[in-house]
Amino acid sequence: MFVVGDLVVYPAQGVGKIERIDQKAIDDASCAFYIVRILSNDITLMVPVNNACNVGLRALSSLEHAQSILGGFADHSLFPGYTGQNWNRRYREYMERLKSSKLLDVANVLHELLLIGRGKELSFGERRLLEQAMSLVSGELAVVLSTSEQAVREIIQQAFALPAVQET
Repeated sequence: MFVVGDLVVYPAQGVGKIERIDQKAIDDASCAFYIVRILSNDITLMVPVNNACNVGLRALSSLEHAQSILGGFADHSLFPGYTGQNWNRRYREYMERLKSSKLLDVANVLHELLLIGRGKELSFGERRLLEQAMSLVSGELAVVLSTSEQAVREIIQQAFALPAVQET
């Protein structure tokens, strides 16, 4: 159960703050709703208190988990590759993973798209997915690590920068 003022994560939207808990009468029954304001875009969501876990509303990741995720971007050895998968199937899979309540799932989408982008020009759809994943991951990591979102983005992008070619 969350309380007013808690920072939470709503899947596919990002970090939000519980502004209040309202009671609404629906079909002669009283239901409690979290009123969550998403920090990145000021959208306000109503999330039923009884159904909050089922829709993926969760507390922020721990500091250790956030550091592990950020450090994991430097490891490029676990990328399964994308050969043999058509773009539509990969796109649907990535969209589902972006809706996940697990930060690791979203970070893996970001990781894979950044690696794909090293080998080829990303399509418009891939770039949109990349930006959404980057926004979700960097937004949560910035809050947990008490830094700016831009600083987190720079750390992630540095992990995927191609090494400089040495002239001989």
